[in-house]
Amino acid sequence: MKWRIWLLSLGITLVCVLIFAFATTQVYYDSSIDDSKKYLHVYMNGFDENLYPIDNSGAAAFSEKLDGARVTFTDAHGNVLADSATEHANADHSDRTEIIDAIKHGEGFAVRSSSRLGKNMVYYCKNFDGKFLVRIAVFTDNSWMIFVKTLPTLALFSSIMIVLCAVVAVVATHFIITPVKKLATSAASDNAVSTDISELKPVAEILNMRNRDIRRQLDEIKTEKYAAESARASKDEFISNVTHEMNTPLTSIHGYAELLAAGGLTEEQKQLAYSTVLSQSERLTNLIACIINYSEIDSDDLPSYDTDFSALAKEILQALKPEADKRGITVTENIKDGVTISSRHERLSEVFGNLVRNAIKYNKDGGSITVTLDEHALVVEDSGIGIAAENMNKVFSRFFTVDKSHGGKNGGFGLGLAVVKKICTKSGWDINVESELGAGSKFTVGFDS
Repeated sequence: MKWRIWLLSLGITLVCVLIFAFATTQVYYDSSIDDSKKYLHVYMNGFDENLYPIDNSGAAAFSEKLDGARVTFTDAHGNVLADSATEHANADHSDRTEIIDAIKHGEGFAVRSSSRLGKNMVYYCKNFDGKFLVRIAVFTDNSWMIFVKTLPTLALFSSIMIVLCAVVAVVATHFIITPVKKLATSAASDNAVSTDISELKPVAEILNMRNRDIRRQLDEIKTEKYAAESARASKDEFISNVTHEMNTPLTSIHGYAELLAAGGLTEEQKQLAYSTVLSQSERLTNLIACIINYSEIDSDDLPSYDTDFSALAKEILQALKPEADKRGITVTENIKDGVTISSRHERLSEVFGNLVRNAIKYNKDGGSITVTLDEHALVVEDSGIGIAAENMNKVFSRFFTVDKSHGGKNGGFGLGLAVVKKICTKSGWDINVESELGAGSKFTVGFDS
């Protein structure tokens, strides 16, 4: 940048110098012409017909007095009578501008190159009472010669300008680059960029906007990276849990199948083997169905519709009553009639059914369950075994079960509450749990979020 500033400054300066030189040359030339006219007036005042006769000797004498100025005598019509610069007489100068003006107006001036002498001259001619004309001429430089004479001065001045431009370029570069470097350093350090220089404020704002965009993009990349890592970890955990859950029934089926294939079992042992293979097959089928159902929730884009949750809840409670009666569990209903929720029948069935079945499954014999439903919330409270404080953050995790002794049937794989949580999240509902080990649990689904 320093060299660019130097070249630009030098170019502008040299152009300005040349323009100035031409302008001053013209001014000087015009001034020299004016001065020559004044001198010629003074010279003409020194003419005396008695001292300088109208012949070559008089012209030569008057020219000598004027330090060599050219003197020409003509008659009243412009015919040359004598000329200090040449011995040739009888020349006709009646067409000369200064002669014509002198004949008409008494005096005349002209500036031109002499055709005989080949030099640029200023002429002044005066009419002496119509008897004769006296013309005086002095040499003068034309504008080009004046310009040529100024070239050494211009060369010296240009040399000085080159040095000054170099100094200006260094200083200007310093004052321009230093604030820019400061802005760049601040921007690189991720700080807010500011400057007191008005010309650089738009640049500072652009850098600030760019930094904000970069930070936003980095945050998005971090978020996406974290989401990807979480998804991968979740996937690995899911596969590990599925593998573990499937391993038990598959091991049982494989073991009893080998015993049956080997033979030698009694009828009673065969019946036990058949029963075990059948039950474990059902367990494996239920597990696969639960996994498929859990996975399908994410891709479920079917539209919601108004569902009579009150009627559906009473229907499910009626279906689960025999299971509760078998263990002497009392179910209390506080269900408001006509509660309508925008969802789908099967999704509300899963949420309600899973919560009530868990309340029965993890309850104590002879315990109690209270179901409360209105347009704001669903609450399922039981007097069961409760949840330890260290397990509260795992309640809605996949494949987590409070009591490992329970079988896999009816949600015993630990996917029931995970399904409930996923449906609530997808529907925009809140779900939370309050529990104490040995003192029961309370699940609340809020519809107003």
